[in-house]
Amino acid sequence: MNATQALLYPFTLLYGSITDFRNHLYNIGQRPSIKFDINVINVGNITVGGTGKTPHVEYLIRLLHPHFRVATLSRGYGRKTKGFILADDQATADTIGDEPLQFYKKYKDNCVVSVGEERALAIPYILTEHPNTQVILLDDAYQHRAVTPSFNILLTDYHRLFYQDHPFPSGRLRERRRGARRAQVVIVTKCPDDLNKAEQNAIEQKIRAYCNAQVEVFFTGIRYQDLQPVFPTKSLSPIPLSEASRSTNVTLVSGIAQPHLLEKFISENFKLANHIRFRDHKNYTLEDVQRVKNEFTSVNGNESILLTTEKDFVKLGNDAFAKVLGELPFYYLPIEVYFLNRQAAFDQLIKANITVDKS
Repeated sequence: MNATQALLYPFTLLYGSITDFRNHLYNIGQRPSIKFDINVINVGNITVGGTGKTPHVEYLIRLLHPHFRVATLSRGYGRKTKGFILADDQATADTIGDEPLQFYKKYKDNCVVSVGEERALAIPYILTEHPNTQVILLDDAYQHRAVTPSFNILLTDYHRLFYQDHPFPSGRLRERRRGARRAQVVIVTKCPDDLNKAEQNAIEQKIRAYCNAQVEVFFTGIRYQDLQPVFPTKSLSPIPLSEASRSTNVTLVSGIAQPHLLEKFISENFKLANHIRFRDHKNYTLEDVQRVKNEFTSVNGNESILLTTEKDFVKLGNDAFAKVLGELPFYYLPIEVYFLNRQAAFDQLIKANITVDKS
């Protein structure tokens, strides 16, 4: 703990006591928490910032939709609307938020996508509109105790493991480390490809000190996909990563919480000329995209591309911005998570904890 964190630690103790008391009220039933008959799987964290919830929810969609009728429910962070909304073809990042829009664009034929701040109210709406739903995936609702999920998945970033952190304001935890006890599964995310078994075991033992004895611990990494054009044209086609070149100048534009791994990947496979960073969940304006164009043009060479994240693509790729960015070699970089090991065990565990009424 550094000097600044030490000065803030008394406030951390106060914040931790407040969250402890709130959790205690839920634990003893003094604050209501609804447990629905339907399968509700929560994917969340106790740390502020990006731990990789979106690609893990997408993994679960791909895993479950061939066998069950799936819906996702998110708060819809950054949207300009309120209340419950079912995503449709008119949905935008302004109406449902960037991550739910990403779910919809990719998986609208495989699952229902919805947003709602009050999950306890939103779930009945989902079941009214789609009564055949069998599994609801809660996106980032670990602290939303008004709903008791049937299965809790806690994510923790390998680079910011929760057991090494502290609650606000001296740290980045939303509650004390003991909050991990509510999880049935802990996934260590964003792991390096070569994370050896000895280090995995050491991390797992430290995690288990804060969890129930039955908790399962898994390790995942990020796998980048081929670059896809934001505005496909006859002259612009996907760029296979196998053809990546260190001579290609990349101007990167992103609005994500933890961009360091992305920067590292770009630097290792291309020449990172510039990174235009915006805040997480940025709602882009015409002024923003004009700035992006100007900065890209300033470093433009014979081999130069403009690159963004999949999360930012759903906002930057709209028709209004095409007038500014549509003539540029503009790509986005899809990602997927993969399990370093024991993927089959994880898949089996999730499916085994889903019950379906066969009556």
